[in-house]
Amino acid sequence: MPPEPREEIRVASFRELGVTTLYAILKLRVDVFVVEQRCPYPDIDGRDTEAATRHVWLARGDDVLAYLRILDDGGVERIGRVVTAPQARGKGYSGRLIEHALAVIGDRPAVLGAQAHLAGFYGGFGFEISGDGYVEDGIPHVPMRRG
Repeated sequence: MPPEPREEIRVASFRELGVTTLYAILKLRVDVFVVEQRCPYPDIDGRDTEAATRHVWLARGDDVLAYLRILDDGGVERIGRVVTAPQARGKGYSGRLIEHALAVIGDRPAVLGAQAHLAGFYGGFGFEISGDGYVEDGIPHVPMRRG
């Protein structure tokens, strides 16, 4: 019996994503954001395909366990679509992805819109609340910035 594949963090541009991986990423995002969180919104927003967008995910073989994307917002990097598969939660995967994303971003400033209950989680990576809270898709959020 072959050993189970190791978990590994992968980074790719849209054009570097294979169709199986792209499908798994989009399915995970829809399963969690649209179905589980009941937020019907256009997840496929055109930003995934931008040349500067980096897709960062933690995989075990072909399984996508957690994901985020980094967007170039003109002088600031935007982390978004941070998601962990339900069966993979509680194992620190999102934290590993945030750490990796910050290594990819380097010294450039980074921003994100955090669900309000996760502000402390992102604060552990040096993010600070940078403005007033807001409600997006029925969920309280806060803007956060690092650097």
